[in-house]
Amino acid sequence: MSESAIERLLDDLAKGRISPQDALARLRRAPFEEAGKFSTVDHHRAVRCGFPEVVFGLGKRPEDVARIAGEILARGQDLLATRVTAEHVSALRAVAPDLIHEERARCVRVVRSQKRETPPGKILVVAAGTSDCDVAEEARVTAEALGNTVETLYDVGVAGIHRLLSRAEEVQRANVLVVVAGMEGALPSVVGGLVDRPVIAVPTSVGYGASFGGLAALLAMLNSCASGVVVVNIDNGFGAGYAAALMNRAHHSTRGHEKK
Repeated sequence: MSESAIERLLDDLAKGRISPQDALARLRRAPFEEAGKFSTVDHHRAVRCGFPEVVFGLGKRPEDVARIAGEILARGQDLLATRVTAEHVSALRAVAPDLIHEERARCVRVVRSQKRETPPGKILVVAAGTSDCDVAEEARVTAEALGNTVETLYDVGVAGIHRLLSRAEEVQRANVLVVVAGMEGALPSVVGGLVDRPVIAVPTSVGYGASFGGLAALLAMLNSCASGVVVVNIDNGFGAGYAAALMNRAHHSTRGHEKK
């Protein structure tokens, strides 16, 4: 249940269109609901966190993903499903034929709610190499699903640092930056030295043997000498995109409060 749905419910109650008993019954159903034997959908996530529960597809059977998605969509809420396979997408089409499949990001989006206010600032997703772009795209799709304007800057890693420096003005205009890199994970430190905005570093599992599946990049980012760099887990584009969206929204809210 979203804030707008609660507002409509209260308005209906105030104007006598529904009884107090009906309103109470709806609220009792609202917090959570079982979706089959193995899942319980948190319908109040949108009220607490600003966006409905996100479905993580990896490890879930296609029919379970579709069942959970159906419960979310039945409440008129948007859907974001991450780490989905072709089998997940096929099952989801049965409950949402209008879904948007972001193949490279391994995500599915369905838009059901009314358009939210878009924060005026932008989020910039930066990727070191083409091999990092799947994770970067997951961050982009996530931030866009949460209502943000997102731009991308891909294949600008430190092996050809002039590619990044030639776009320095664009980098410095972003409210929040998500920087995705594998190998030695140096790019977030470079970006952090160019901007006065939050930098969310995402290590990827891209690299040769001594990269240890992204552990080398993770440790490099955690030890960054650039101020303002924070780090999410290996390949966690979703977490980075979500955090960037929250930061951008908080920046907009703070600016609005200052103007008052």
